[in-house]
Amino acid sequence: MKPEIIPLLHNVSSVQRVVDMARLVYALGYDKLVVTKAYGGAAQSGVPEAMRLALKEGKSLIVLPDLPDALELLKPDTLLIVSRDYASHLIAPGRVPRIEGRTIVAFSGSEPDFTVEEARRGTPVYIEGVPGRLGPIAEASIILYLLGRGE
Repeated sequence: MKPEIIPLLHNVSSVQRVVDMARLVYALGYDKLVVTKAYGGAAQSGVPEAMRLALKEGKSLIVLPDLPDALELLKPDTLLIVSRDYASHLIAPGRVPRIEGRTIVAFSGSEPDFTVEEARRGTPVYIEGVPGRLGPIAEASIILYLLGRGE
């Protein structure tokens, strides 16, 4: 079975953050983006704009109420939670987790980071050598690029 990486943006209110994540994910060649717990402007304007981008690129956008819904419906083999606060594994060139089956890579779309309960649902990872939180778009740029290359 070919590995499948599914980026997920969780708990987001920013229109621009949803649109930027969609642009990034599709530009890096990923076929799907999942958005969970979108509220405010992200739900009203960001999701429709990201859907327009997905349709234009021939890609998929999946919008679900919360992280447990994504896990229940997509049934990933692995869940990577990108969290500087809870990271138990560090990602760097040459040190990327082996991806097998379906893997969801979840990015927190807001401050603060994921809750303890959310982080416990998967394997918390972060970027080696980065002392502070970069934000979801920068984190996704680095991590999804490295995962996609199989560094």
